[in-house]
Amino acid sequence: MATASLASRAPVFATLAKTEPFHSAEEAWMWTMAALVARRDGARVVAGLGRKARPCEPDDVVRCLDRLYRQRRVQLAHARVLRLWGERQQAPDPRYPIERGDWTLWKEALDRLEWPLRVKGIVA
Repeated sequence: MATASLASRAPVFATLAKTEPFHSAEEAWMWTMAALVARRDGARVVAGLGRKARPCEPDDVVRCLDRLYRQRRVQLAHARVLRLWGERQQAPDPRYPIERGDWTLWKEALDRLEWPLRVKGIVA
């Protein structure tokens, strides 16, 4: 009987058929940064308990970025801009001269991140 009560408390994970992929790499990145900021602030991020079931964990998106960095497709400056603006939950605005350089790095990084996320099924 002890195993029956444990089985009823086991988490039920969404199957990949029920998950909703992101529309773009930018949307996936913003979601990832929101989850990482929440985790840093003490929240416990648990799979399958969000408003929408996603086909990945935040760390999966970070691993894709890390792989691009190791392949020298993105530089540390790209990662810095993604982190900075991702924590703000907004993209840099190219209309402001002070943000134009960050916007260029932002677009380059997300353009290069798009394909690996599509291959993994994270982005539709």
